Amino acid sequence: MAKVLLVYHTQTGNTEKIALAIKESVEESGIEVIFKKAFTATLEDLLSCDGYCFGTPDYFDYMAGALKDFFDRTCYPSEGKITNRPCILFVSHGGGGKAVESLKRMAKRFSLRIVSKPLLVEGKPKKEDLKKAKELGKKLVEALS
Repeated sequence: MAKVLLVYHTQTGNTEKIALAIKESVEESGIEVIFKKAFTATLEDLLSCDGYCFGTPDYFDYMAGALKDFFDRTCYPSEGKITNRPCILFVSHGGGGKAVESLKRMAKRFSLRIVSKPLLVEGKPKKEDLKKAKELGKKLVEALS
């Protein structure tokens, strides 16, 4: 059975709400989700999964330091071991949303395949935003099929 690693950081809870909607969507398909805040996610988590979801708030047009820490800890040790695996990305923001570019660069550095347009959510996630998050999760499921 396929397994997905969902790694995120949240300060206000907005990013976590989006992450939970994606998690629910992926789990509905029968795929196991390892759901981790960025500081607790490990190299072993990364290597043990078939697909990935990364989410962050936008801090000064960049990803949260916690998520950057995860990427820093796992980049070189995972090199060549997760190539071309599917991933999805999401960002919560207060009007910027440019942090998505740093996530795209990390996905490229890890040689991951972004399978859908990243989700950008401004402010507190609304019902429609959570619906889009679930749809994003389904895109990852399709890529794993």
